Amino acid sequence: MQAVNRNQLFVASCLALLVTSLSFGIRAGILARLGVQFSLDKAELGTIAATAFWGFPLAVIIGGMLVDIIGMKRLLLLAFVFHLIGIILTVFAGKFGNPFWSLFISTLFIGIANGTVEAACNPLVATLFPDNKTTKLNHFHLWFPGGIVIGTLLVFGLDEWLGNGVWVWQVEVAIMIIPTLIYGFLFFGKTFLVTERVAHGVSTAEMYSSLLKPLFIFMIICMFGTAITELFTTQWVQVLLNNVTQNSILILTVTTGVMVIGRGFAGPVVHRLSPQGVLLGSAIFAALGLYLLGNTSGNMLFAGAIVFGIGVCYFWPTMLGFVSENLPKTGAVGINLMGGAGMFAVSLYMMFMGGVYDKQILSKLPAGAILKQYNSPDASVEMKAALEAANKAAGPEIINTTLIIPIILIAAFTGLLIYMRGRKNAVLQTT
Repeated sequence: MQAVNRNQLFVASCLALLVTSLSFGIRAGILARLGVQFSLDKAELGTIAATAFWGFPLAVIIGGMLVDIIGMKRLLLLAFVFHLIGIILTVFAGKFGNPFWSLFISTLFIGIANGTVEAACNPLVATLFPDNKTTKLNHFHLWFPGGIVIGTLLVFGLDEWLGNGVWVWQVEVAIMIIPTLIYGFLFFGKTFLVTERVAHGVSTAEMYSSLLKPLFIFMIICMFGTAITELFTTQWVQVLLNNVTQNSILILTVTTGVMVIGRGFAGPVVHRLSPQGVLLGSAIFAALGLYLLGNTSGNMLFAGAIVFGIGVCYFWPTMLGFVSENLPKTGAVGINLMGGAGMFAVSLYMMFMGGVYDKQILSKLPAGAILKQYNSPDASVEMKAALEAANKAAGPEIINTTLIIPIILIAAFTGLLIYMRGRKNAVLQTT
């Protein structure tokens, strides 16, 4: 039997996550363009983007329940197939039938693939590095912002090189096929470990009962907020600030670039502050960053992007690492429920805020305006100018509404920090 090669499995996992993040970065870069080309309003764009976020939790929760039964390898092969189907359908969106439904279905396939990658790779990384979970999960999730950096730079660079033709975005999406084929090849034929929960002999009943512990429920609720703060903003920043700055896509590049660097240095940060301390600091920086993004202009937007990147940098992997370290009996299901809950919250919030965004824009247009007409390619010069001004005013207002969430998280993580210190002191007193 082939020996388990931990480093090769970790590298392959990072490549699979790279495809997931490329889909986020490239979609964020082309979302506004899809709206123009296919005459989609913000609510329709929000629904399409949200599809990836509820396809993700569907896959990650079901995958989390199946991973101990069918194994991590089979899940990753499924992810490979779904990624290929989703990418190809996206490239040909609008060629056959209604463009909205074409994009909806293709984005759903990609979302399911992304969730399946997380369902398999999060427990895989925790199993490969049982004594260093939070740090290695941060290193693994480094490739999420890393892929967004690559994706946004690809969009920006190819737009500059090839122009803004209607076919350019299809080339940008098709590029994702290359790393997809590579990670599928790397996983094929490899020997995998069983999950940590199975290896330690924790029963299925004990695992599911651990999901009812108050601390786990608290972390699930906090995951709603951390995921929305990070992923709604990064996925929509190009749309929200497109009329505020000519380089809105580079704001996302700066944010995710900071996240890459931060996660690369996760080890000493987590060791010095503890996971709960990192989460509190992250919420503070995220709130400050959103405030700057929603209330400044010009070069200060890039300062806001840096601060926001510092804030959301550790949110996702540290939330998973905290649960894996402090609630280990929840196993793969616990980790994947966290991820699924976060993505589900983002999908609902994104669809809701898409409608709110349209209402904000309408409120700034002349009375009786019909948004579809203003979004139409046939709109007059005056209508296009009015729509641009409305978008410029409405985008920052959506960011300021979202600012409420990290402010709530500051209070929640302050309570978590106090609770964990008390629990640690109680343990020390009994030993």
